[in-house]
Amino acid sequence: MAARALLVVAMAAAVLGTAMGVTTYTVGAPAGSWDTRTNYAQWVSAITFRVGDQLVFKYSPAAHDVVEVNKADYDSCSSSSPISTFNSGDDTIPLAAIGTRYFICGFPGHCTAGMKVAVKVEAATGSNPTPSPLAPLPRTPTVMAPNAMPPTNGGRPTPPSSSASKPVGVASLVGLSLSAIVAGLMVF
Repeated sequence: MAARALLVVAMAAAVLGTAMGVTTYTVGAPAGSWDTRTNYAQWVSAITFRVGDQLVFKYSPAAHDVVEVNKADYDSCSSSSPISTFNSGDDTIPLAAIGTRYFICGFPGHCTAGMKVAVKVEAATGSNPTPSPLAPLPRTPTVMAPNAMPPTNGGRPTPPSSSASKPVGVASLVGLSLSAIVAGLMVF
């Protein structure tokens, strides 16, 4: 019976983790990894990191490490006062709070060669952002084909935002999951 209860709890944790939109990012992927060739400023510019996401650093521990440092040490490429040091070659680092995290390679010359990344972590998507004001409706009616998007931003269509429907979907999924857990526990 304990094994079944544990299985139900594990399944619930997996479902809730998926529902909350946790994403794991391999640093430098898909084109690179934690190495001296990857442009990390370009890599982070294409990603919005959220609380709950995870970073994975993949590298050869004989050639590199990962050192979390403060901003001053990041700017000067100093690993003399590390916040944390990782050297497994496959390090997973949870992004648990809003703010900027700074990572460098502590091997001599690697940080100055560009092996450093600053990751700005924003609030999780389920944190009810303030809605933006609606744009005024056009004076003349517009007829659109199904699934068409109205032109905005100089005639370019703006894709519909999934963030507006995400809290409802997450709430439904969480409610359904909790109901399944309770029902599963009642069977025991």
